[in-house]
Amino acid sequence: MTLAAPRRVLCLSGSLRRVSANTAVLEAARVLAPPSLALVLHDGLAVLPWFNPDDEHDPLPPPVIALRKAVGASDALLVACPEYAHGVPGAFKNLLDWLVGSLEFPGKPVALINASGRGSHHAQDALAEILRTMSATLLDTVSAAVPLSGAGCEPAQILAQPALVETLGALLARLDRALAQA
Repeated sequence: MTLAAPRRVLCLSGSLRRVSANTAVLEAARVLAPPSLALVLHDGLAVLPWFNPDDEHDPLPPPVIALRKAVGASDALLVACPEYAHGVPGAFKNLLDWLVGSLEFPGKPVALINASGRGSHHAQDALAEILRTMSATLLDTVSAAVPLSGAGCEPAQILAQPALVETLGALLARLDRALAQA
């Protein structure tokens, strides 16, 4: 009997901050992931060129190629995106714009983490609408709020809080089940 390879989940943080609650929650999720899930954090948000439809042809810019390959090699995406001025930050919307015309994205299962401790929902609502428009398979029953205090949060701080560990663990278990049933 051979063990199945873990399912690859690409983690996308919508934050450019050096010390970001959204990145920290994804890093904590990597630590908590069951052996059946391999969580990989994409770190190329800051180097993506600004999307221009005139530039969407071969050869694509190398950071765009890397992003699309990472999405294509993944079984699902786990997204933690901050809210800025009641919306999705421009840098993350830019990342999504580069995926609109890709062959790797449509139908991709996507789970969302809302890391805001203030109950912000505008960006999450907008992000869900954008992802549905892009033909993602949005995993609403997997997605969850992980209320954090904001910027300056480290993964160790999240992992030291039993309630947050429980919330993230439950999210990962639901993601694992959803991917096993797909």
